[in-house]
Amino acid sequence: MTSFTETTDDNTEDDGDFDSDGWGSTVVTQRTWSIEAEGKRKRTDAQAFTPDPGQESIRKAGRVVGFSANIRVRWYRRDGSPDAYEGTATVSGFTKGGAVTDLEPFNFTLNGQGAPVEIPNPSVQQDATNT
Repeated sequence: MTSFTETTDDNTEDDGDFDSDGWGSTVVTQRTWSIEAEGKRKRTDAQAFTPDPGQESIRKAGRVVGFSANIRVRWYRRDGSPDAYEGTATVSGFTKGGAVTDLEPFNFTLNGQGAPVEIPNPSVQQDATNT
């Protein structure tokens, strides 16, 4: 992957009252998450193309409608940070293709279904095991 962006979108409501000395207040009443990613499908010298299993799962889910399009995903940083999450998402628009000279670029959006769950970062655990 060459680009990865995780975002949240919050719905807020005014919960100010007369006793707040003129200061306003808001509360988050709903939150959604999404991930936008893009990359290039790499090929080797092998005659038959072997797709990346993760990309292939996302590509296939992007062609399904309804609840069958939901997939379980996890994402984490690989630089030693503990940031790591897991959740269910719907794939919205897996786009692929490009010019003859391109490495078959792709992009997709994952729209979260419910809250993501924080998990132990697999890359941090692996590093701790190897020391």
